[in-house]
Amino acid sequence: MVGGELFQSDIQNQSIRIPMSTPLVSVVIPTFNRAYCVCRTIDSALAQTHQNLELLVVDDGSTDDTEAVIRTRYGGEPRVRHVSQQNTGVSGARNHGLRLARGEFVALLDSDDIWFPWKIEAELAAFRAFPEAGMVWTDMEAIDPEGRVFNPRYLKTMYSAYRWFGSDDLFERSVRRGDVSPNLPEPARNGFAHVGDIHSQMIMGNLVHTSTVLIRRDRQQRVGEFMQEYTNGGEDYHFHLRTCREGPVAFVDLPAIQYQRGMADRITRPGSQLKFSLSFLKTITEELAEHGERIRLPPTMIRDVVSEAHAWIGDAALDQGHRLLALRHLISSLTIKPAQARMWQLLLLTFVLSAVGDGLRSLKRCWQRPVATPETVSRQDQVHV
Repeated sequence: MVGGELFQSDIQNQSIRIPMSTPLVSVVIPTFNRAYCVCRTIDSALAQTHQNLELLVVDDGSTDDTEAVIRTRYGGEPRVRHVSQQNTGVSGARNHGLRLARGEFVALLDSDDIWFPWKIEAELAAFRAFPEAGMVWTDMEAIDPEGRVFNPRYLKTMYSAYRWFGSDDLFERSVRRGDVSPNLPEPARNGFAHVGDIHSQMIMGNLVHTSTVLIRRDRQQRVGEFMQEYTNGGEDYHFHLRTCREGPVAFVDLPAIQYQRGMADRITRPGSQLKFSLSFLKTITEELAEHGERIRLPPTMIRDVVSEAHAWIGDAALDQGHRLLALRHLISSLTIKPAQARMWQLLLLTFVLSAVGDGLRSLKRCWQRPVATPETVSRQDQVHV
């Protein structure tokens, strides 16, 4: 059940002067027990050079002092609207915000990430350049718990599906950002924005990070909501894949956010890999079954990604001690693509562990090289989680 709504936007009665010609952007911020960092996130949205915003902060049943912190800090800010609900998970919180959104555009922002001030302005400029696009996303910086940047271009590190494609494989048309919006500050004005139909390429794994996204409201309404059945991970990829299925999307090739890594409450911690891998296989299997005739990829690529999905599950299941599950998916991976020496090694290890017990599981982690995971957090980066 929905609890009390603390703040309502009433811009007409405030001193903020926003030209009526500028579109309203609804910013959906789901949060759960993030009193320690949510204000930093909200402040970065309020500091946008594009000021016509409404911030929908959906409190997903927090048990800390999130509500009090937001009431105290933003009680006089007409653009911030706080709503409370019983805990349903991040998908339920995002969906609640999507239902309340009134803007022509909707932005998604996780409650521990930070936007650069020109983020929304740069993405709106991309929409002006590419009116056919229904969604825009960007690159991102990765920061550690102390706020230090440890990767200034993190998108292609986090989402390993980029290894399959160059820009020419993803996009049909490009423009210089400075030509579209010369008033942007220099970091945002330099470089390019691109547009293309990437539905097929998204089968190989996620290419889009949620906190960088700005989506046209009409595109979002066609796509629908986040799938709440993906309560343990994978709902972002499922949503972005459906968004790309609906038509062209645009990419601003520049970091526009700081992505927080290293916090203990992140869903992408190493123990979540089995849930993510199972969700990934379910998503691509359903997409290929229902929309396979629209996928324009070589059969070898599709076989590779399905094989990798099974391998990812097998590897993660073995880490978690689920030997029968690991065995089933490792065999499936090798049936699709036999020439995988390391998968044969993992399969042998599965039999050894079944015979000997848990004592050798630590040895597996010592010698194991990362399995390429086509979606979500790449294995080589888990040390930062």
